[in-house]
Amino acid sequence: MRKSTYATMTAIAAILTAGISTVPAAADDAFDLDALVAAAKQEKPINIYDSTGKIVEMAENFSTKYGLKATGMKVSANSQLEMIIRESQADNVQGDVVLITDAPAALAQLLPENFVENYLPGNMTSKIPAQFQNPLAISTNANVWAYNTEAYDKCPVSNIWELTEPKWKGKVAMVDPLTKGNYTDWFNQLETHSTDKVAAAYKAHFGKDLETSEKSAAAAWIKALAQNAPLATDGDDPVAEAVGVAGQKEPFIGLLSSAKFRDNADKGYKLGICTDLDPWVGWSYIKLGLIASKTKSPNTAKLFIHYILTEEGIAPQMKDGKLPTSTDIKMPADEPSGLMKVAGKLLGYDSSTGLDDFDRREEWQDFWRVNYTK
Repeated sequence: MRKSTYATMTAIAAILTAGISTVPAAADDAFDLDALVAAAKQEKPINIYDSTGKIVEMAENFSTKYGLKATGMKVSANSQLEMIIRESQADNVQGDVVLITDAPAALAQLLPENFVENYLPGNMTSKIPAQFQNPLAISTNANVWAYNTEAYDKCPVSNIWELTEPKWKGKVAMVDPLTKGNYTDWFNQLETHSTDKVAAAYKAHFGKDLETSEKSAAAAWIKALAQNAPLATDGDDPVAEAVGVAGQKEPFIGLLSSAKFRDNADKGYKLGICTDLDPWVGWSYIKLGLIASKTKSPNTAKLFIHYILTEEGIAPQMKDGKLPTSTDIKMPADEPSGLMKVAGKLLGYDSSTGLDDFDRREEWQDFWRVNYTK
């Protein structure tokens, strides 16, 4: 094991609190890779649902390695939920493996109804930190605050409360929280676990304690951000464009997926992470790896889960700044965002309150809708 990688992943894992004990870990203590491959060769091909197009390459690599047929299909998290449920109810499973970033919905809708099963290969139990095992998280993904490195020598904001001030009115870009559940999950995580840090950041910036009629400092900040006319987009691409396009005099500050930093090479963008932003440079969420309970190819599905917990399997997604949960895997040195350098400054996802995140989504959407100013 690479000790430096282990130390980094341990630090990241410490951010995410263990807490889901209601989902049994289907770990195969007598794991036998050769036997699993042999059994898989007797089964039908599988399909894998994932919200990133990189799943196509991953499935092709898997097929080549094992002489099996697997097809990767890019499906949004929302569509995955609907498809998994309907396929199971109809006894017509098409998606055998599900890689889903909507952990709260999986906890609330998929696992309790046994539409999917949790599986952890026995030879991976010592490599995957406990907080990522039940249910199995294959990676942690990050959204980070970014600025234009051509227009600014360093990030022009150093505190999240600056984003609520007149100077940045109409100049902050982010995905519309009404369209993506993990943004309202982030709101709930802020209030549930870190509102004290939001309050401390206010005092650090303004030199006085926060006084608000809102129920928390986190709610006060979210309200102030919404009222400062942010550019609410339908995805990360418009955010990356608003922030990163070269030649801008007054570019936006933006919150976007670390995967979009590849646009620096692909499109000539000038994206940089706000590495010194107080109290966080961004926030993370987890991607679960689950198996359809009614799959006709359970061994192939298990083999694929094992595969994506290896460096070879998850490599295509690491290039997009997705941090593998396995402590055995080292991030590539050429990962475009430089996320590993600031991984300890992310607000990590605490899955112990995932069900509460799910239950309060509509409440947070209404809160944003009422306060949002264009």
